[in-house]
Amino acid sequence: MTLNEIALHRRSIRKYNGGAVTREQLEALVCFAQEAPSWKNQQTSRYHVVTTPEVLAAARQCLEGSNPQKTEGVGALIVTAFKHDIVGHTHGVPDNEGGNGWGWYDLGLQNAYLLLKAAELDLDTLVIGIRSADRLRALLQIPDDETIGAVIAVGHRVEDAHRPPRKELAEIARFV
Repeated sequence: MTLNEIALHRRSIRKYNGGAVTREQLEALVCFAQEAPSWKNQQTSRYHVVTTPEVLAAARQCLEGSNPQKTEGVGALIVTAFKHDIVGHTHGVPDNEGGNGWGWYDLGLQNAYLLLKAAELDLDTLVIGIRSADRLRALLQIPDDETIGAVIAVGHRVEDAHRPPRKELAEIARFV
């Protein structure tokens, strides 16, 4: 598949069939995510990959709203984070007005790479932002110097998802 085909195939999936996701596949996702650019090549993104059934069930309960139901049958949850007060800083001082926001930026880039690699491997994903970071931190023993960004569900879809329409180019881009 071309990159364009991968991007058009990828969807946020909210119903999984319980199919297995291998450790090799999960390692491929994280390794590919590392290829994304990062501020001054600091590489501060971190991935806490949950696969064991008991911990997976407990981690799903740290998700809020309808997200525990939307992740039923997933093969893994990946809690993504970044080490804070490093990205966008030199000797503890922000390099520009973005400051620690560059950690979020870098993590977003790396998460996007992870999602595209998953689609290439015929895995499906859902990015979840509504979660209890405190409960996930305690459950997975995530260090205090890491800011939890998102939880990414990884598995196999039950059915195809509808592609929502995209905004027109003129609405999102301005060429000067």
